[in-house]
Amino acid sequence: MEVILREDVASLGMIGDIVKVRPGYARNYLLPQGLAVPADRRNVEKLEHERRLIELKKQRERGTYERLATSLRALRLETEARAGRGGKLFGSVTNLDVHKLLVEKGFEIDRRRIEMPEPIKEIGEFRVCVRVGQDISAEIKLVVSAVGGMLEDAGAEPGESQDGAV
Repeated sequence: MEVILREDVASLGMIGDIVKVRPGYARNYLLPQGLAVPADRRNVEKLEHERRLIELKKQRERGTYERLATSLRALRLETEARAGRGGKLFGSVTNLDVHKLLVEKGFEIDRRRIEMPEPIKEIGEFRVCVRVGQDISAEIKLVVSAVGGMLEDAGAEPGESQDGAV
């Protein structure tokens, strides 16, 4: 089934593109969400007429996305997590945690736009990519440190329990 995208859809296309998708995907997601319309003759003719408006909207949004990306690139996020010997975290820092940090800083970005190949599982400084919109993305500096600056099991020797018994 061919549809005309009314909004940018990640890994599918940009606004105004005519793309071929599976009928179920179009019927159950794209059409009800208002992200696309069927690519029938009438809608294609209407699209040709509205191309100029779409281009203006793209340019306007691009300026907004560029400003947002510039703000994000200057941002440095810091979080604390419980960590053990060697700086390994008890748990991990995920895109949901990064989303919460961004909201605290006043940025409303969909958490699905925060790209992390895998969760962060150790302390240190990392780069996190955020897809802002269209083909614009920004890298944010994320610093993960141990809670209170202390590693939780740093006092114990290997093979020793916390109470000192061997």
